[in-house]
Amino acid sequence: MDYLRDIQDIARMAGAEAMKYFTHIKENAISCKSTPRDIVSTADKAVETLIAGEIHRRFPGHGMFGEEYGRSDADSPFCWVVDPIDGTQSFVHGHPFFSISIALKENGVTIAGCVYAPRLGMMFSAEKGKGAFEDGRPIHVSGCDSLSKAVAATGFACLRAGLAKNNMPIIDRVFPAVSDVKRCGSAALDLCFVASGRVDVYWEIALKEYDVAAGALIASEAGATVLDMNGGTNYPSEGILCTNAPLVPVMLEHFKAALGTIDPA
Repeated sequence: MDYLRDIQDIARMAGAEAMKYFTHIKENAISCKSTPRDIVSTADKAVETLIAGEIHRRFPGHGMFGEEYGRSDADSPFCWVVDPIDGTQSFVHGHPFFSISIALKENGVTIAGCVYAPRLGMMFSAEKGKGAFEDGRPIHVSGCDSLSKAVAATGFACLRAGLAKNNMPIIDRVFPAVSDVKRCGSAALDLCFVASGRVDVYWEIALKEYDVAAGALIASEAGATVLDMNGGTNYPSEGILCTNAPLVPVMLEHFKAALGTIDPA
C-alpha cells in the first residue's frame, strides 16, 4: 500500500493548521510541561488532534504515538509516530525552523515518513528501500570527509531535561574542530538537513522517538549513517548521531572522550 501519499497529505493539512497559529489567525497559548524550558502550545495540541483524526479516519485500527497525547491502539502492528510541531520554541518565537514529523512503523520498523516545514515550504519524505526526497527531488548526504570542513548541527534537549551528562563537554571539543555550526531547533529538520547535504553532521542527547522517527528514515535513505552516540543502534535513548560514513569514527571518538558512555534515557 502507498502510505506515503497519505502521510504527505496529512502533513500538509497539519502544516496549514499550524500556520494559522503562527500567523496569529488563531490564538496560541503557551504552558509548561515538566520544566519551565519544556513548553507546549495550543497549536501543538490542535495539530496533533488534526493528525490523529485523519489517521484514524483513513486507517481505522492503526496505533499512534504522539508527543502530546501518548499512545493509542498499542496492539496494532502499525504505529504512527507523530511530532505535531517539532521546534515549539522556534514556532512560538516566530522563527521559521519548525516542522511536522510523521512516520509509520510496521512491526517496529519505520517504513515511511515525512518532515514538513510549512513556513519554509520544504517537504522531505522517504519510504524504506526507495530513497529520500525533498519536494519530489532525490537527495543525498554530503561527501565531506574531514571534520575541519564539516558544518555541524546539534541541540539542547539534554539541558532542558536537566541531565548532568549533557552536550556541553562535546561542544567544547567539536565546535572548535568544525568549519561552521548551525542551530535551528528542530531535530527532525536537522536530520533532513544532513540528508540533503546542507549539514554534514548532527547529534543530540535526550530526544524521544517522535523527534527522530521520520527524520532518521529520511536520512538513512539518503545515505546517512544513523547511530546512537555509543556507536550502536539504540537511538535516541542513547543519543543520536547522523552523518556520512567518513565522519562517524571521529565523532564517536569525541563523544567517548567527552562523556564516556552515553547512558540510556
